[in-house]
Amino acid sequence: MNFNDFSLQPHIVDVVRQCGFVKPTPIQEQSIPAILTGRDLLGLAQTGTGKTAAFLLPIADRLLAGRASRVRTLILAPTRELAEQIHAFAETITRGTHLRSLAVYGGVSKPGQVKKLRQGVDIIVACPGRLLDILRDGDVNLGSIEHLVLDEADHMFDQGFLPDVRRILGHLPQKRQTLVFSATMPAEIRKLAEEILHKPATVQIDRIRPADTVEHGRYTIPQEQKTSLLLDLLRRHGYASTLIFTRTKHRAKSLAAKLAREGYTATSLQGNLSQAKRQQALDGFKKGQFTVLVATDIAARGIDVDGISHVINFDVPDTAEAYIHRTGRTGRACRSGAALTFVTPADAKIIQAIQRTLAKNMKHLTHTLEDKGHRPQETAGITAERRKNATGKAERKQSQPRRQNRSRTKTIFGLTA
Repeated sequence: MNFNDFSLQPHIVDVVRQCGFVKPTPIQEQSIPAILTGRDLLGLAQTGTGKTAAFLLPIADRLLAGRASRVRTLILAPTRELAEQIHAFAETITRGTHLRSLAVYGGVSKPGQVKKLRQGVDIIVACPGRLLDILRDGDVNLGSIEHLVLDEADHMFDQGFLPDVRRILGHLPQKRQTLVFSATMPAEIRKLAEEILHKPATVQIDRIRPADTVEHGRYTIPQEQKTSLLLDLLRRHGYASTLIFTRTKHRAKSLAAKLAREGYTATSLQGNLSQAKRQQALDGFKKGQFTVLVATDIAARGIDVDGISHVINFDVPDTAEAYIHRTGRTGRACRSGAALTFVTPADAKIIQAIQRTLAKNMKHLTHTLEDKGHRPQETAGITAERRKNATGKAERKQSQPRRQNRSRTKTIFGLTA
């Protein structure tokens, strides 16, 4: 099957060709026909399966039939990054047409967004909080909405957005097409879907299937030695493009700062940053200005970067689904990738769940922490001046006990790009 089989309008067909799409992904193949006919849809699929195109291509195809500059499509997303990613694709597929798209989220100028709304848009891609603010002020009317999309609905629930979503639903017409996409189906999302979907088509695509191109390995190490292990791995192997996940915003910020002090081009992506800083970090990582990006799960929603060679779970995620989502950032487009996880004894239960999901055990990796500096420019881990000021005999005598105390194992998982 190819995109010509969908009988899309010529402009959409041209866009598909320009984007380099050849064969639809499974979720596109199953979703696009249903959406084109106006059916509601429940889509169960991970990020990276092509679901953004699965709903935007047929929606744009239907919008092209009208010419009024009024809000006809509303897409709700849990994070600013995901909203911006969807908006960027909407701009791509509507370029050269009368259709206009706008991203609406906090952290940037609200008056600027209101001004663009008043100028007329057809598609709003929004985070619930900022959209509710604008609705309360009476600066947008959603009474003409024809298409509603809830993307990554489970993560909207995780972030406590469901009450906001329900308030937004009260501003929409009852007669509309509704599409709900989610990687998992907790009870609250299932209940919401049952309430707002009318005789939906259901598409389920490998909900938690890991990519075959990713190797999975784990290091068992005390919490206090994680930073030393990370620095040693980066120094020894020179990973080309590394995405590191932490559990908290504070840890993401402090770890990125530590890596930067050690000479690595590192930055963080976490909720305490302004939108401008978040976009700067993401753009810098995409362009290769930063080789290391440290992020939290929520902030990482919407990261779509080609060529990530390694994903490192500095902190183990809370669920197997989150692990699959994290590690799916590498090994894309038929490239090989590596997922490394730093495991403490307290993580045993979730590691078992992850390995059941993988249908195999993570490779148990070993590494010996060297008693040397970690700066990437010091390949031997010690500067010429320090070597000059210390005798080899004294250095061996002083460093040997530390090597024994900090010894862990020898690495066997050094994928390089």
